[in-house]
Amino acid sequence: MTDVSRDTPLSDDEQLAEDLAGFYADPLGYVMYMWPWDTEASIQLVELTPEYYERFPGAKCVNPDCPSKDHDHAHGPDKWACEFLDQLGEDIKERNFDGTHAVRPIQNSTSSGHGIGKTVLVGMLIKFISDTRPFSRGIVTANTADQLRTKTWAELGKWHRLSLTSHWFTYTSGRNAMSLYHNDFKEEWRCDAQTCREENSEAFAGLHAANSTAYYIFDEASAVPNSIFEVREGGTTDGEPMTFDFGNPTRNSGRFFDNCKGRFKADYRVRCIDSRDVQITNKERIDRWIASYGEDSDFVKVRVKGEFPSVGSMQFIGTDDVDRAMEREPTVDRYAPLIIGVDVARFGDDDTVIYPRIGNDARSFPIERYKGLDTIQVSGKVIECIRRFRAIGMDPSAVFVDGGGIGAGVVDYLRHLGYDIIEVQFGGGATDKDVYRFKSDEMWGTMREAIVTKLVLPKLTSQGGVELKDQLTQREFGYTIQGNKVHLESKKDMKERLGGEAASPDIADALALTYAQEVAPLRIVAGERTAGKLITSEFDPLDGKY
Repeated sequence: MTDVSRDTPLSDDEQLAEDLAGFYADPLGYVMYMWPWDTEASIQLVELTPEYYERFPGAKCVNPDCPSKDHDHAHGPDKWACEFLDQLGEDIKERNFDGTHAVRPIQNSTSSGHGIGKTVLVGMLIKFISDTRPFSRGIVTANTADQLRTKTWAELGKWHRLSLTSHWFTYTSGRNAMSLYHNDFKEEWRCDAQTCREENSEAFAGLHAANSTAYYIFDEASAVPNSIFEVREGGTTDGEPMTFDFGNPTRNSGRFFDNCKGRFKADYRVRCIDSRDVQITNKERIDRWIASYGEDSDFVKVRVKGEFPSVGSMQFIGTDDVDRAMEREPTVDRYAPLIIGVDVARFGDDDTVIYPRIGNDARSFPIERYKGLDTIQVSGKVIECIRRFRAIGMDPSAVFVDGGGIGAGVVDYLRHLGYDIIEVQFGGGATDKDVYRFKSDEMWGTMREAIVTKLVLPKLTSQGGVELKDQLTQREFGYTIQGNKVHLESKKDMKERLGGEAASPDIADALALTYAQEVAPLRIVAGERTAGKLITSEFDPLDGKY
């Protein structure tokens, strides 16, 4: 037998393994050791707060191109993530797993606002467990297959490639083969990504690591079916089991809610992260949301504060906001564009509505409403409206027409006659796909922002004022289970909920259509666009008579 002196130098991998053994119960120390925070620009997004910089002075930034190079600092996880990792270390020490006797599961449930960097922490957690716990086995899931593949698992790939242990493991990201496994122990030491479809629940069963750590990570946990949560319980009975759930708290029911606020809360370390307290979030956008929806609105609770929505009504546009918009007085803006929205009736009890808006003024020109018109007749009414405005020197900057159902015929006919019409599909994709489900949801959201801040609505005492107020304030909204996006209730659901003679929100939809796209201000003053001269007319836009 060869006598090997303890002074024999360790190989690089042996030294790396020895270092990692020292981080078994120190997740934050592991994170600061594993990645090149001092030089790698792609991960230098957050400055460590002073208390953490003092703990890791060796991580001082030396990147000459760093925007913060004018003062001593270090980069690393955001404060909330540092606290999370330190608390995880405390739980590991408290359990004191000896490699044989099973310990109580370490379970975490974190609700948060939008954009705090959850997937970054998910990637770090997978790497921490894989690198410090031989023969650990994990499963990761998210609310949709695309979220799982393009965000959650892709983020792991980034951190894996930059890690000191990238050569120890193989990372795959195919649609049906998303895995991270040890090169020498492919089956026994790995983490896999699985979709969370209810019919796929059995894929979450049988995850055991009696001499190591079995772990589950649920991203966007509000949308994970209860059955998946129930099945994973079987994997928390031996070894040093861990579970980590993250998500926007979009639902007041379900297992994620129960873990954070309900009957299972005592079994979890529960956190609530406010987006405003995180360095990387877009504060300007958050301020805009708060101004538009209100500090105490369910929208802000869910997407900013990380709080679950109220049990009560999910009214989309506040009554007080509509009242204020009806009390405002219009101001003269000579460069304001004229925009016309046309909501085409689909059913016998619905109205076709033509709604003109000039800048922030949705009051000064009459709203036109018609019943029982066919596509040719509706087209004729739109042409009449355009001609009346042209007669007083005002050419519409945009005419947005609802192109769903029979509205498609209106769009085609008007275009055939040479009119520049912009077709809008209420069920089409939103521009801001992170927030809204469909185009209709987004148009109403943009209209809501205008109502809160600057839009002038018809007086409550005007013809149709009460009806418009009802249509704007009676519509409720919720969040999609997959994607946590705002979605308005359908006209059909609204009618069923309100019962009686509840009207379809045709006037409100026509006004919302004027917000389908942003329209630039005029470059020539309204009224000076015909041969450079102002055209005079006896037409009084306020009397409703033509």
